[in-house]
Amino acid sequence: MNEVVTVALDDLRADPYRKILCYPKFSNGELERRISELSSLGIVALEFRGSRTIFSVKVLGKGCVGIVVSAQRNGGRIAVKLLRTDADRISFDHEASMLTLANSVNVGPKLLDFSSRFLAMECLEGILLPQWVAGLAGRGRKLRLKRGLVELLEKCHRLDRVGLDHGELSRAPKHIMVDGLDKPEIVDFETASTVRRPSNVTSICQYLLIGSDLSAKIRRIVGPVRKRALIAALRRYKKEESYQTIQPILRVLGFENL
Repeated sequence: MNEVVTVALDDLRADPYRKILCYPKFSNGELERRISELSSLGIVALEFRGSRTIFSVKVLGKGCVGIVVSAQRNGGRIAVKLLRTDADRISFDHEASMLTLANSVNVGPKLLDFSSRFLAMECLEGILLPQWVAGLAGRGRKLRLKRGLVELLEKCHRLDRVGLDHGELSRAPKHIMVDGLDKPEIVDFETASTVRRPSNVTSICQYLLIGSDLSAKIRRIVGPVRKRALIAALRRYKKEESYQTIQPILRVLGFENL
């Protein structure tokens, strides 16, 4: 069982927690500003657990822009993304805006609140997509995988329709989580854009079904993919400015009517 270390806000001033809150460059002034911001968001404690480690402390995730931990707020558990002190941006304003747009079409963890240095979000419990695929077993695994992929493609389609390009789905191992009910979710909208032409469906198809180590594992479960027909369907889809439908793509894959 994953051990949870719960630390109240006042206790975040102790090592090693203060160094995580101000990772990687610590200062007392920045620490106090961050504790104050957490309090203003209604957060009463941080929970250190997960598969990543910083200073021998477990966290949910670690990236170039932020660190994700779970937290306690309003009597429940949420996820909090902390802005690294060496991040290439000064606030989470852009990511909050992108996540809000994704949420408008029921994609991504629900944004609960945010400040300059923190994003407070719904806490998703699950595993990363490659781990989920690797763990599929038994007679029902083919149908489970197909249904999960269809739901993921539909979410990518909804992002395309609202003009939001995630930006990282062609290399998606860290950006898709799957819960215990086989429901996939797209996470981490820090490089998302409404300026770029959206390519979520085409990017995820490239990653899942054409050109990655994971795609080979997926094809072993669902069967061969007609790559030329899929590429042709994706090209037709990209030419539709309004991204009307992904049904031709699903038909090529044999994923319709699931």
